[in-house]
Amino acid sequence: MDRTRFFVRVAAIYALIGAFMGSHMAGGGGLQLSAIHAHILVVGWLSLFAFGIYYRVFSIPKDSKLATAHVWTSFFGVFGLTVGMWLYYTQPLPGLSTFNTIFFIVGGTVLLIAFVLFAIMTFVHGKQISENA
Repeated sequence: MDRTRFFVRVAAIYALIGAFMGSHMAGGGGLQLSAIHAHILVVGWLSLFAFGIYYRVFSIPKDSKLATAHVWTSFFGVFGLTVGMWLYYTQPLPGLSTFNTIFFIVGGTVLLIAFVLFAIMTFVHGKQISENA
């Protein structure tokens, strides 16, 4: 799998969703979804895009299990956090508030794990991260 292409394409989808939400809120005059909108753009667009550029700029081995775990926890963590946040704040289906809360918490936890894996990776694959590499 091309990690850069994957991250950049998924980031582009989150950018479109975030931009659409922002224009919808601006046109409608309501800011009820501003926290969700901000998280979609920050963790969905900016973080995933930055991860994609990281894999492009630095030569992280293709067979790195750490990198593979990072890619998938990032993908599912961003999805879980943003969808979970939407479910939690909007409560679209009555009677699912416990499920919505758990979905939100699990998504955020998986994303936190992704950031921890990223931090670890910068040290494990530190030789590839250099101006002289």
